[in-house]
Amino acid sequence: MRASFRLGRVAGVPVGVNWSVLVIFLLIAWALSASQFPRAYPGRSLVEYWAAGLAAAVVFFLGLLAHEVSHSVVAKRNGIQVEGITLWLFGGVSELKGEARDPGAELRIAGVGPLVSLLIGAIFGAIALVLSLAGVHGLLLGSLAWLAGINVLLAIFNILPAAPLDGGRLLRAAVWKATGDRTKASVVAARAGRILGVVLIGLGLWQFIAGAGVGGLWLALIGWFLIGAAGVEERQARMGGTLRGIRVADVMTPQPQTASGAMTVADFVDHYLFAYRHTALPLTDGDGHPVGLVTLDRVRGIPADRRGSTTLGEVACRADELVLARPDEDLTELLPRLSECADGRALVVTDQRLVGIVSPSDISRAVQRGSLREQMSHGGR
Repeated sequence: MRASFRLGRVAGVPVGVNWSVLVIFLLIAWALSASQFPRAYPGRSLVEYWAAGLAAAVVFFLGLLAHEVSHSVVAKRNGIQVEGITLWLFGGVSELKGEARDPGAELRIAGVGPLVSLLIGAIFGAIALVLSLAGVHGLLLGSLAWLAGINVLLAIFNILPAAPLDGGRLLRAAVWKATGDRTKASVVAARAGRILGVVLIGLGLWQFIAGAGVGGLWLALIGWFLIGAAGVEERQARMGGTLRGIRVADVMTPQPQTASGAMTVADFVDHYLFAYRHTALPLTDGDGHPVGLVTLDRVRGIPADRRGSTTLGEVACRADELVLARPDEDLTELLPRLSECADGRALVVTDQRLVGIVSPSDISRAVQRGSLREQMSHGGR
């Protein structure tokens, strides 16, 4: 899930929107404009219904944005860098660069989002109540009441104790605090997420069979997403536990073969590809600073008749797309960033000069060694 386009910055954090937001936005606007509002407030024009529905949908997504911004602001205050916020089909996600240092930070970061949603719901509810007491009725009151209800429901759903929901983070913080084991806490929260996903799928299918229609299928789809996301989180947690304490310098390939961005693809194929058996080649300037990364997949996409006129710099992963790491950095901090470049590799630098490279095979070997170390440790007890 990536941002299809950027909206700008909020509280210093880049905000993007994935194309899938359009799907849920139109579904919400259509459900309000074509069904809920006409049924509750008959006799209005189609334009009025659609104006109210679209406005409510826009404000709803602004509330989602506020929810995610609150996570990011608190994360930054707790020493975690935030890469950005992306709104998408199932709500929003804050891309945090790292993890909470302790259960308290985890609790604060996870808890603030539902709290903001609850506050937004309370504000809209209070406004709706005041207008109702003042004798105001109609679409305005209906829109405010819907916004109050949906934000409260969002807060309640998010605090369910199951990853990847905020409630799963709260559960992880509690188990982490009780056991002192972050990995165990993450696994518990992820398994709770799988259980909730199965429950939602079952409930959704039952509602669909009972005649709930699209609503039941949507609930099942959310459950399916939770199962997948929880599974990913459990695997990441176990991998993180296996690799904890291992530094980038322990797994990197030191002093890798490099090339110039001015080299043609034909020269690379003729003189580097088979001579060094590398599947990735960092590009550096005259001072040893990394300026790009070229892989076999990128070279393979260049037609044979163009390889003599195409330089490596033209096909390489650009300098601003490179994932850079320090030799003394924990490997667990690097792992989330490896997906930032499609090539899945990180260049290791000291004083901005290239000193090593980390590839998926390096990570795989580290995981195997870490697993063996854990097995021997448990076996010796």
